[in-house]
Amino acid sequence: MYADKAITGTSVRPREDFQRLIEDCMDGKIDMIITKSIPRFARNTLDTLRYVRLLREKNVAIYFEVEKINTLVDGEFLMTILSSVAQQEVENTSAYVKKGLKMKMKRGELVGFSRCFGYDRDKETGELKIVESEAETVRHIFDRYLQGAGGTVIARELNEEGILTYNHCQWTCSIILNIIKNEKYMGDMLQGKTYTVDPISKRRLPNNGEEDKFYVEGHHEPIVSRKVFDKAQELRISRNVKRAKTSTESNRVRIRRQYAFSCMLQCYFCGSNLSKRTWHSSSKYSKVIWQCVKSAKKGKRFCPESKAIPEAVIEKAFVESYKILCENNQDILEDLLDKIEVILKDEKIEKEVKQIEGRIKRTKTKRNKLADGYLDGIIPQERLRNYFLQSLRL
Repeated sequence: MYADKAITGTSVRPREDFQRLIEDCMDGKIDMIITKSIPRFARNTLDTLRYVRLLREKNVAIYFEVEKINTLVDGEFLMTILSSVAQQEVENTSAYVKKGLKMKMKRGELVGFSRCFGYDRDKETGELKIVESEAETVRHIFDRYLQGAGGTVIARELNEEGILTYNHCQWTCSIILNIIKNEKYMGDMLQGKTYTVDPISKRRLPNNGEEDKFYVEGHHEPIVSRKVFDKAQELRISRNVKRAKTSTESNRVRIRRQYAFSCMLQCYFCGSNLSKRTWHSSSKYSKVIWQCVKSAKKGKRFCPESKAIPEAVIEKAFVESYKILCENNQDILEDLLDKIEVILKDEKIEKEVKQIEGRIKRTKTKRNKLADGYLDGIIPQERLRNYFLQSLRL
């Protein structure tokens, strides 16, 4: 007896017992397969004909009781028609199910929720509920992003602090940006982001207008305010616009820069930005240079005249230029000193304070969680003791 229970017949790949049956037939252990009907064997016309022909070459018969067809005696014509009918029935059922799901989406009901960092689905009510320990990290991500940190920087900071995603993986830039873009964190919900191409292949693709989408405002409790979320989207879009080539200096989008000369240097020959790179970074011949982005990414033929410029040369040229500018201009020098004082006093200290406060808050949450686990008998006393001792050493 070979039986795949509660597994779709539209594809043979997930059907372990079906695969075992075919292997036993190929090994010569079976000379006839008896099955109730064609849809029980497979609901995919292509798979049905493929395995019927494969087994016929090994002189293995398949007998379908309802249709009274023996594949070694009868031809393929009737079987092809009946298997096509079985496949059509699957496609019709899929269409009905898809229509029902769309009606649920239209009513604002949650359909097909996959685990989302910061949220979980209540098993009783079916609604989204906030996971507070994860929500603190989500708020921290939005705060750091609005402070000017990029996805890579935020991911590195979280990994250094030992914070993992809900499936215990390391953070990456793409995961951070997906959180920033996800409307669920401001309490809204967009459904229909992807769609299934067909019920046979079950291939899912991003929905770029092929199917309907459904947007519901105020669907659940937000983790961040709508104002914070909108500001994050404005900053994200402005960064994307900046990465796309802008034609003139006046059209530049101002964003926070990672390096001193970021967004300030342009290629003389093609007008593209210069990006910072390191040659021979793993050797003693390491050298920091600035290079034309178009030449570096697309190839030398797109900007054949460009050359890599050592950062030391740029720094020296900047210092010399500023000396000439400030030689007989006391106002410029005073303005520079005022700006340096403001930056050192306000921005740097404020950022450090916010980072430390965030770490303290997350540490307190983790300690409370461990204490609750100990009181509930989930976490042993030795583990709790080791954690507090480690915290005291830090």
